[in-house]
Amino acid sequence: MRAWQIAELGAPLDVMKPVEDADRPVPGDGQLLVRVRAAAVNFPDALMAAGLYQVRPPLPYTPGVELCGEVAEGPRAGERLIGTAALPSGAFAEYALMDAAGALPAPDSLDDAEAAALLIAYQTAWFALHRRARLASGETLLVHAAAGGVGSAAVQLGKAAGAFVIAVVGGAEKADAARKLGADLVIDRKSEDFVAAVRAATGGRGADVVFDPVGGSAYTGSTKCIAFEGRIVVVGFASGEIPAPPLGHALVKNYSVLGLHWGLYAAKDPQAVRDCHAALTALAADGVVRPLISERIPLAGAADAVHRVATGASTGRIAVLP
Repeated sequence: MRAWQIAELGAPLDVMKPVEDADRPVPGDGQLLVRVRAAAVNFPDALMAAGLYQVRPPLPYTPGVELCGEVAEGPRAGERLIGTAALPSGAFAEYALMDAAGALPAPDSLDDAEAAALLIAYQTAWFALHRRARLASGETLLVHAAAGGVGSAAVQLGKAAGAFVIAVVGGAEKADAARKLGADLVIDRKSEDFVAAVRAATGGRGADVVFDPVGGSAYTGSTKCIAFEGRIVVVGFASGEIPAPPLGHALVKNYSVLGLHWGLYAAKDPQAVRDCHAALTALAADGVVRPLISERIPLAGAADAVHRVATGASTGRIAVLP
């Protein structure tokens, strides 16, 4: 089969190598061999390539952590599923492995690319907003990197929850994307001070919930425009800078800092993951949520796609179609 492989750690463009005659993976106990219908590119794909992610598959490995696939053999042959790839047999290939216990039915209302992008970003946003922050209808939600993969999911889910959604983006193209996603107010951080804009939009009260996959100055600024009893959900550090927050500030302003590592739920509360998928499937069927797929590219473009996601040059999600 055709696949991408990583034999040494480094930048995606340097270490991702195409292989035309890779061995088709062999499923172990509890695993499914699937034909990859679409793979969604994720920021962790780049971190993993560089050895900077908490999951470190043995070298060499096939990258690609999220996919929509069709079961290729056995009693479940033909089933269309979404889930994470069982590394080292990743999704940037014609065939991949999935753990049967974690594979979920692909929603009928979404095409392959959209379905592939529903799991990690939307579950991350769902757990962040509903499980951790307890976002309520009528509250103000501030979303950083709102035109990115996980940010775009947070915008849609925030609107579905009845929140007033403020989207922070970088650039005019991304601002247009955030407006199309339904954001009530879009702030271009390249030309505006988002702290001042949030204060102005809320009458000085601030945002009730902040969804932050960026860290760095995005987090620091959020502490300056967080409401009384507000909640900042730390989702990731796309800026490359992990904040070291002064907890005295949280004490004085009465706000909470919450962490969200979605992957832990699969291990510690798998039923919650299945329940979330059922809720997302229903929202997709109603047309309330639909992953923003900015590009559908062939397998040959996977390395460049990972690079562009890692550098913030993409909008929404890029889907690789083997």
